[in-house]
Amino acid sequence: MIVQGNIVDIQNKRIFKGEVEVENGKISAIREANHSKENYILPGFVDAHIHIESSMLVPSEFAKIAVKHGTVATVSDPHEIANVLGVKGVEFMIENGKKVPLKFNFGAPSCVPATSFESAGAIINAEDIKLMMENPDIKYLAEMMNYPGVLFDDAEVLKKIQHAKNNNKPIDGHAPGLRGDDVTKYIAAGISTDHECFSYDEALEKLQKGMKVIIREGSAAKNFEALIDLLPEHFENMMFCSDDKHPDDLLLGHINQLCERAVAKGIDVFKVLQAACVNPVKHYNLDVGLLQKGNDADFIVVDSLEKFNVLETYINGELVAKNGESFVKHVDFEVLNNFDTDKKNISDFRFESSSEKIRVIEALDGELVTNQLEEDSLIVDGNLVSSIDTDVLKMTVVNRYKNDEPAIAFIKNFGLKEGAIASSVGHDSHNIIAVGVSDEAICKAVNLIIENSGGVCAVNNSEEKIVSLPVAGIMSDKPAEEIGRAYAELDKMAKQMGSKLRAPYMSLSFMALLVIPALKLSDKGLFDGTSFKFTSLEIVK
Repeated sequence: MIVQGNIVDIQNKRIFKGEVEVENGKISAIREANHSKENYILPGFVDAHIHIESSMLVPSEFAKIAVKHGTVATVSDPHEIANVLGVKGVEFMIENGKKVPLKFNFGAPSCVPATSFESAGAIINAEDIKLMMENPDIKYLAEMMNYPGVLFDDAEVLKKIQHAKNNNKPIDGHAPGLRGDDVTKYIAAGISTDHECFSYDEALEKLQKGMKVIIREGSAAKNFEALIDLLPEHFENMMFCSDDKHPDDLLLGHINQLCERAVAKGIDVFKVLQAACVNPVKHYNLDVGLLQKGNDADFIVVDSLEKFNVLETYINGELVAKNGESFVKHVDFEVLNNFDTDKKNISDFRFESSSEKIRVIEALDGELVTNQLEEDSLIVDGNLVSSIDTDVLKMTVVNRYKNDEPAIAFIKNFGLKEGAIASSVGHDSHNIIAVGVSDEAICKAVNLIIENSGGVCAVNNSEEKIVSLPVAGIMSDKPAEEIGRAYAELDKMAKQMGSKLRAPYMSLSFMALLVIPALKLSDKGLFDGTSFKFTSLEIVK
């Protein structure tokens, strides 16, 4: 097989008219040749950090869409399913991913559960990590979110890190806002990347201290604009990732979109492609070709080096997508889950109080971090309730793994004027999380999730919509296009009910993510992510 075009040689920073010859899945020759083709041939894109589960698709369905956008590989942390099903969940992701051409590279989740302040469905300890690190299908130790454990020399955390070192596998970081001596010690432990930087200065410090910084642009967390100006000088030590990508966004594009935006800012295309294609392969030692003779034939054909519209995608020499059509076939799989809680009563969501002031989570659009506010309470019949006028709405996290009392908090900026939204995608433990204008609406939404053993939903007085997620309560068993359309309809309904957030369900899913400051809610209570301890909803003066 011979593919002709303008060949983009990233390593030597040159573009020439030529052709790529492929034999038995490998590139047998790259040579200059005269032809009339105006397209460009370059290595395929690699997402340097993603939780496939956040697309609500199993790996084989994710692959169907990603290849259309020129993605040939991912560096994937199966942390989400691991919190639900443990090592068994990781094994499911690996085996499902092997059945399609896209090159999934899974890591061993380092923090399951993410903290001891929430209820998860499983535990992965240092001995489990040892066995996983010895598995050639596990490429790295996934994001070490427990940075306090690193800083305070927690024995279990250090064992996990050592098992990765013993197997010469990279260790991913997760340390939002960590600076100074603390980040120096964190890096010294052997942690080599961070995708959580949300300011230029933070990312610059981490780069200067030897870390690789991954620019994240997902459905909720968007750090591209804050960090992209670092790329021209630090392109050898930066990568692109989506981290969490909802299905409707994935249908529109992937890493190709970030390349387009970076080039539009005037950044040298070779530097952009170094970050998008080359650096993840080299850092994680991936079995992914880089358009060199003898490499796996993993490459793409695009219309231009400005728009990056993908015309063809090849993986191991196989044409897997062409002109927006994916040739990745459907894969049958066993549905696994871990969901064991009974439906709730409206009274379960009451919060008896006489406090005039309450602590409120301030959700920030496009950010995982939140602020902590003090707001006036609204009390009706001794019960703290939502205030639509001030947009201080009641929120709950409900343990999905056993019957327990719901945890209650209040949140600002969701903007709902009616009804409630709920989800069993609640990072990191994936308990049920909901926000609404009344206890009745919240209860209805939570029970709809329970009835379906997982999903995302919206309810109001006249309508109920749910996208069921029967695979671990976080992924669908349906095709990507079907889920993408259904999720888009749900997103539309949430916005019609008043939400002004760009991705209300993605934002909702992170309101239980305790390892990101400042104020979050777990199934065990309101949590101060700055001091790393529980705090009270009521403010006593």
